[in-house]
Amino acid sequence: MNHAQLTALGRALRLLGEHGEALTSDTPDARLHEVKADLRRALELLDESVTSTAATTRCAEHPNGPVDEAAPDLCLLCETRRRAARRAEFNGPAPQPAHTSTAPSRYGTRADRPQPQQRWLPELWNGQEWQLCGTPRRDRQEAELYLAALRRGSRPAMAYRLVHEFTDYEVLRIWGTPVKVDIEPLGNL
Repeated sequence: MNHAQLTALGRALRLLGEHGEALTSDTPDARLHEVKADLRRALELLDESVTSTAATTRCAEHPNGPVDEAAPDLCLLCETRRRAARRAEFNGPAPQPAHTSTAPSRYGTRADRPQPQQRWLPELWNGQEWQLCGTPRRDRQEAELYLAALRRGSRPAMAYRLVHEFTDYEVLRIWGTPVKVDIEPLGNL
């Protein structure tokens, strides 16, 4: 309801109040017809200002919800919740249905398998093998930025790679060339 509707409706209702105070047993019919016209005008103003439907329940949470005549607030949804709470007080919580299949699956159920984890592993070549050079990342772009920072660092490795770990490992990208370096001096002579 906007301000203009509010003031017009207030004015019409105040006028009706004045009519009510002025009524007596010998009020002429012309005056009663005037009261009737003012009543109609007030009802029309009220119809224009009301935008939503009338509430079917007395519930603030579900004013237009389904009706339960036995409920104190006439709200079926709230009364169902209250009845379940009362039942739980006496009977305890409702039993959960046990999910049993007719025969166990040779592959197991979804709940038996761990959820796949997707990670990006930054690795460096140490001359002998690839080794993890930082914390596994959940974000690929973050892992690539980390490796770029290592390559620009003061002591970069010969090569870096980014490995995608999901249900299996997949090498995504390699920076540099890994060369096998013998750790013994003079080639193990």
